Amino acid sequence: MKDTTTTVAELTALVESFVAERDWQPFHDPKNLSTSIAIEAAELMEHFQWLRSEELDSVRDDPAKMAEIAEEVADIAAYLLSFAHTMKIDLSSALEAKMKKNALKYPAEKFRGRFK
Repeated sequence: MKDTTTTVAELTALVESFVAERDWQPFHDPKNLSTSIAIEAAELMEHFQWLRSEELDSVRDDPAKMAEIAEEVADIAAYLLSFAHTMKIDLSSALEAKMKKNALKYPAEKFRGRFK
């Protein structure tokens, strides 16, 4: 599977199949899934705790660290896809709507190169 060829629906099916094979649906309620997203996001942040900005390239250049980071990102994605599925949120539509809202809130001509 590659980002350039895999759909959100295919990724959701992959995660839901994994969950179903283990009969974990009873545990995958919105509270548990949202908590799991936050926990996995914290685990991702641990990889960058105490690093200075100038040290970030060394992380990208370390295959072992990048493999660990990719696993955390995959955990977050799996829980997010499961959460969206459980809540019947069309992730693509939700993201598109949010980006349109953000574009109005932060017009490029006013905010280009600025974070405030």
